Amino acid sequence: MILKDLNEVAKYENAISKKYGKEATKNPRADWNDEKESEYQKQIRELHEKEVRNNEKNEKIEVDGVLISKKLFTKDSNRICPVCHSYSFELRDDVYMTKFNCCFKCYIQWVEGREERWKSGWRPKEEK
Repeated sequence: MILKDLNEVAKYENAISKKYGKEATKNPRADWNDEKESEYQKQIRELHEKEVRNNEKNEKIEVDGVLISKKLFTKDSNRICPVCHSYSFELRDDVYMTKFNCCFKCYIQWVEGREERWKSGWRPKEEK
């Protein structure tokens, strides 16, 4: 019974090697050496580190019974204009907040045409 099974395995192995070449039926350990092993171990470590970083990014925190991504809590969002103290959801304000540290409205009123003075530190006096 076992001899018949081994003959059948050999028949399949010969058919595969004729169709796909000798390398298709060769034992993978035949070409394995210490250099390939160390390279494989290095790739495994890099993959693990990448998975850990991705898991940290996608970690969820429960807040009032709702799971929220942890990265939302560590992200600094500068939505309040330090000049007029207004809160803005507008995308164009993000550009002016990044470049001039003020919202679009304050840029039009105080900065436009006076960029050098603004960059040197001048700010309007606070109104009461």
